[in-house]
Amino acid sequence: MIQLQRLEGFYWVAKCEGYARAARSFPYPITQPGVHQQVKRLETEMGVRLFERVGKDRVVLTSEGRALYSYVAPFLEGLPVVERSLRSGEVGGRLRIHASGHVLRYLLPPWLRRLHSQRLDIEVELFEAKVPAVELVRSGDADLLVDHLSELPRDLETRKVGSTRPFLVFPSNHALARKGPVDPRQLGDEPFIAYSADLQLRELQLTALAQHGVRPRRLHAADSSETILGFVAAGLGYSLLASLLPKGPRVPGVIAQPLTQSVREFPIYAAWRKSAHADPLLGVLLSLAPQP
Repeated sequence: MIQLQRLEGFYWVAKCEGYARAARSFPYPITQPGVHQQVKRLETEMGVRLFERVGKDRVVLTSEGRALYSYVAPFLEGLPVVERSLRSGEVGGRLRIHASGHVLRYLLPPWLRRLHSQRLDIEVELFEAKVPAVELVRSGDADLLVDHLSELPRDLETRKVGSTRPFLVFPSNHALARKGPVDPRQLGDEPFIAYSADLQLRELQLTALAQHGVRPRRLHAADSSETILGFVAAGLGYSLLASLLPKGPRVPGVIAQPLTQSVREFPIYAAWRKSAHADPLLGVLLSLAPQP
């Protein structure tokens, strides 16, 4: 393993084209013989000559030296920038965010635009989650999840960033479409379109229907709210969906009405790992989070 000090000596000699000038340019006190010793030991370890003398006080890189310098120089010259970033807390990098499709479409875009307007050095990877990605956050494979959580995990940090309201959705060409507010009981004999992958959301749907005295006899299943809305628009049945939009989902062929007997809202949470070391990237993102 090559010692960093020897690469540092090599770098300054290559940059200054001389041992005496390199010693004067070092960021810490060192003698000319000390610099010369670093380079000689590096050449011995690598088994190649790195410099060729072309004058009394001037050396230039050999072809092998140029190859090494092209690799070493960007690293050493970039270190001060990294050091300043670490000390100031302005560290760039990548955040991996898992969220439901509805959150990806309506809540995250303005939030991420605020982030990018301030920190172009923070890259975001987005993943659509069919179910809340709690286990991925726990394992470290995700940095943040943004979703509805029926129970808050005690081992994760959480913050409310929004809330949804339940809406009854049914086809716009339905016979009841022009007859004012529709009660779920008026649709009770028709097929109900429920979530299939997320059993918690499915249970919330059926519980809300039960509160209105409805127990569906026929069920269709879909993985996401977007698919459910597509089924409704096609006339395959009706459903209940929670939406971040004040007037509910806006999709051609679908009517959305708030549940008249339900005032319950479903919170949307951001959740991340508890850690003794605060992640500066997450700190920036959370400082710009929506205020529900």
